[in-house]
Amino acid sequence: MYILITAASTAKAHQLKKQIGALHTLLGDFADLPEIMVKTGKMIVLPNPQKETYPHEMLALCLDHSVDTIYLLREDEMNALAPATQLFDEYGITLKAAHD
Repeated sequence: MYILITAASTAKAHQLKKQIGALHTLLGDFADLPEIMVKTGKMIVLPNPQKETYPHEMLALCLDHSVDTIYLLREDEMNALAPATQLFDEYGITLKAAHD
C-alpha cells in the first residue's frame, strides 16, 4: 500500500516524505509539476479540489494507486474531502490533515 502526500510542488511535502521515510510514498499535486517527474512516476497529477467531483476523483485515484493514507497539505483539499471522510474510511483510506 502507498501513502499519498499532496502539494508536491511545496517544500513541506518533501519534508514530510523525508520525515515519514516510507518506501511506498507518492507525491501528488494539482498544480503544475515537472513533466519528467510525472513521466517517471515519482509524482502524480491530482484532480483540482475546486471541482465538484473532487472527492470521487480522489477516491478513484487512491484505488488505482493502492493508496491507503493521504496527507492533505492544502486547506482547500482538506475542506473538499472532509464531507467524504466516511466514504474513504469504507475503502480503508485514511485522510490526515497537514497538522496531524
